[in-house]
Amino acid sequence: MNSLLILFANNILPIFLAAGAGYLVSKYLGVKPRAVSRIAFYIFSPSLIFHILTNNQLNNSDIFHIAGFTIASILSVGLVTWIIARFLRIQRPLLVAVLLTAMFGNAGNYGLSLNLFAFGEEALAYASLYFVTAAILTYTLGVFIASLGSMSIKESLVGLLKVPMVYAVALAFLFTTLGWTLPLALDRTVNLLADAAIPVLLVLMGIQLHHTTWNGQTKALVLSNSMRLVGGPILALGLSVVFGLTGTARQAGVTEAAVPTAVMMTVLATEFNINPSFVTTAVFTSTLLSPLTLTPLLAYLGA
Repeated sequence: MNSLLILFANNILPIFLAAGAGYLVSKYLGVKPRAVSRIAFYIFSPSLIFHILTNNQLNNSDIFHIAGFTIASILSVGLVTWIIARFLRIQRPLLVAVLLTAMFGNAGNYGLSLNLFAFGEEALAYASLYFVTAAILTYTLGVFIASLGSMSIKESLVGLLKVPMVYAVALAFLFTTLGWTLPLALDRTVNLLADAAIPVLLVLMGIQLHHTTWNGQTKALVLSNSMRLVGGPILALGLSVVFGLTGTARQAGVTEAAVPTAVMMTVLATEFNINPSFVTTAVFTSTLLSPLTLTPLLAYLGA
């Protein structure tokens, strides 16, 4: 028990304290999440992704394994959740809300910082690849699920082109393949922004959580939280064998698959009117419950 408390205090508590600062700023100073979210989305996150991918020692095999593992993890959670939800007779649009909140975890705000604290810089590189792949799925498959098929393939692709992290990944691969480096001034700028990304994302998470609202739908909420916090890591442990992930790659991938529901799901739910009150409740409750599942998971993974 002592070791679990130490794991929690060293790796998870800092995340909640930083998010708590954002929560208090939002509550007492009236800071709204949209402005901070857009800055993080368009400036800090792409800088972090570019910096990590151009300063790591991962080879193409690592990249493809992590990307495949990420896709398989998210889709497998969605499939199992859909089967259970149908058995429980959960109807649309609540079924769509359950799928969104179970499939897509907070791989950026929560997952990147947790991997950095628990497993170090190497794990952060693997976690970033998971984050980028999950983000692409969020803005394609996630948008498609939220829209219930009302959005065309063309519109989905156009939406993907608006995601700055996609360009950060493309540029990073171009630079690493051709052996290019940024001019010193630009390199230092990117490094500064990258260093600020994780703190900003954590504060943003607290700001966004302050704006969540409680909701009923207990049966659906239990399913969503269970699949996100328990089903996700169990399926990921099995898939890590299938994709041959070992060592730090396994630690990072399984940890990312176990984080609470992505705050971004509240944006999709609001945009498409997919039970936003339920989605925000799922985000809030899964985040509060996450230390109970992540602390023993970190111990199992050897943090």
